[in-house]
Amino acid sequence: MESLVRDLGVDLRPVRRLRSPLFRAAGWLSAAAAAAITFACFADIADIVHRLRYVPDMWLAVLGSTTTTVFGAIAVFQLSLPDRRAAWALLPLPGLALWIGGTGLGCLRAWTIPGTEVATIVEARICFTFIVSLSIPLSALMILMIRRAYPMHPSLTAVTGGLTVAAGSATLLNFFHPYDAGATDIAVHVVAIALVVGANRLVAGWLLEPPVIRRSM
Repeated sequence: MESLVRDLGVDLRPVRRLRSPLFRAAGWLSAAAAAAITFACFADIADIVHRLRYVPDMWLAVLGSTTTTVFGAIAVFQLSLPDRRAAWALLPLPGLALWIGGTGLGCLRAWTIPGTEVATIVEARICFTFIVSLSIPLSALMILMIRRAYPMHPSLTAVTGGLTVAAGSATLLNFFHPYDAGATDIAVHVVAIALVVGANRLVAGWLLEPPVIRRSM
């Protein structure tokens, strides 16, 4: 028996214990905050504050996307642990509802009030590129931070992560988005967010699967 135990343990390596989910979520959010500080150095902060102050639907949408990002990050790092329930995926949904509601109100305002400045299709394409491009490093960082945790629900974790990353990118876009929420702009944002969530579902969902399952695919 002793020899069997010795043989089984000969190739074992010490495993470093993961930090708490809240600590790791704070780490990822710190990276997003660092990006926000960098963007703020190049943005027209006075104009942003003015619009947030006098356009209620805008700050509602920003509050919603920011809340989705923060609570989504907490949910992802909770879901990344094998003993956590899938119900953690519900945590960012209230923020998502506020985000959608605020954006919808902005679209309604742009449609009913003359003189609002909405993005052209070319400008909307720039928004698409911004969201998708920024989501790549944010997604890569999140995958690196949760990969060792072996979640019991890898696909759900990946989808929640994609939503979190997309919400964070959309929030940071406000530094360079002086337009009202027109229908074209919203449609392009929805496509970009869906692409980010779908890509995370495919890539992160596969990477988070246990190695035995990945090899069998």
